[in-house]
Amino acid sequence: MLTNSDLVELTAFRRALHKFPEISGEEVETAKTIVSALEPMAPTQVISGLGGHGVAAIFDSGVEGETLLFRCELDALPIHEKSDNEWRSKLDGKGHLCGHDGHMTMMLGLGRLLSRKPVARGRVVLMFQPAEEDGSGARAVVNDPRFDQIAPDWAFAIHNEPGRPFGYVSTRVGLINCASQGLAIRLTGKTAHAADPQDGISPAPVVAHLINALTELGQGGALDDDFKLVTITHVNMGEPTFGVAPGEAEIYATLRTAHDAPMADMVAQARRMATNAATTHGLDVAFEVCDEFAASINDADATQVAVGAMDALDIPNGDFGLPMRASEDFGLFGWNAKAAMLCLGVGENYAALHNPDYDFPDDLIPIGVSIYAQIAHDVLG
Repeated sequence: MLTNSDLVELTAFRRALHKFPEISGEEVETAKTIVSALEPMAPTQVISGLGGHGVAAIFDSGVEGETLLFRCELDALPIHEKSDNEWRSKLDGKGHLCGHDGHMTMMLGLGRLLSRKPVARGRVVLMFQPAEEDGSGARAVVNDPRFDQIAPDWAFAIHNEPGRPFGYVSTRVGLINCASQGLAIRLTGKTAHAADPQDGISPAPVVAHLINALTELGQGGALDDDFKLVTITHVNMGEPTFGVAPGEAEIYATLRTAHDAPMADMVAQARRMATNAATTHGLDVAFEVCDEFAASINDADATQVAVGAMDALDIPNGDFGLPMRASEDFGLFGWNAKAAMLCLGVGENYAALHNPDYDFPDDLIPIGVSIYAQIAHDVLG
């Protein structure tokens, strides 16, 4: 159990992290801070620079057994924070507005407990993952050759979730977070004088067509196995002038599916649709894939372990608010391990994630740490 001194120190640490947020791929100083904070806990091994700026702290019991991974995130968001808190972001245009500062702090709280009361067998890995917000971090971590040294049998993560009662945990077997992928479509034609548009090749008709046609590929609806949703998030065409007919345009679309398999088919349909429309109108077309997230699917055994741990701690839990349309790249850890995502309630009327006035509630720290610690000792003794 964390002491009062632990909670004071962890709260101060969380607020210090909050002051200096670093966005996806730039988590250099955050990673250094984590490595320094881990030193007094004397983990068996620390792997730095994993999949970018990731840090993995391994607590090895020295007795043969399974490997249990707990994951949190290092990155912040490119959003300007609006807050009067003394610990508000010191970096304009960047903020820990998704609670990753709190997730890291919970992980360090777990590290303190493991250093005092090690598991009886196997290994516990504290994974501080980079670049969750753009979907690239988990993929980079698991593709790093050094991840083979970890190869977890189990993987768990906690993400705070406003809109749920404080301290309530939502989880379930099966789909938690949808797969998603950002598709950038760039159209190139030829500009012309606005008085003689026929002398150029305008992307306007194709843009108008694709806005509706792409949306029709996935119209949302019930979040079941057949769920598909396409959201147009950005459109840009030509220059802000009245004298030139446009020659270039770009469309950003976010595609979502309930599972990974249907995503490839929907992306192929979108690309084919854009290519055919561009060819018909004499335009060149190029594509870029961004923010690629696998679906987060909870394993039945891992979910049972997590629920058992929460029941032992008298922490209320259920499947309220699940599954979610939003994406989370934790799903990749579940491709080769029994994995479960837990959604820890922040409060029903709390600021939403990614809002400029959001701040992680420090009173969640001991709840998250206790869940992690209970899971660790339930699985590894």
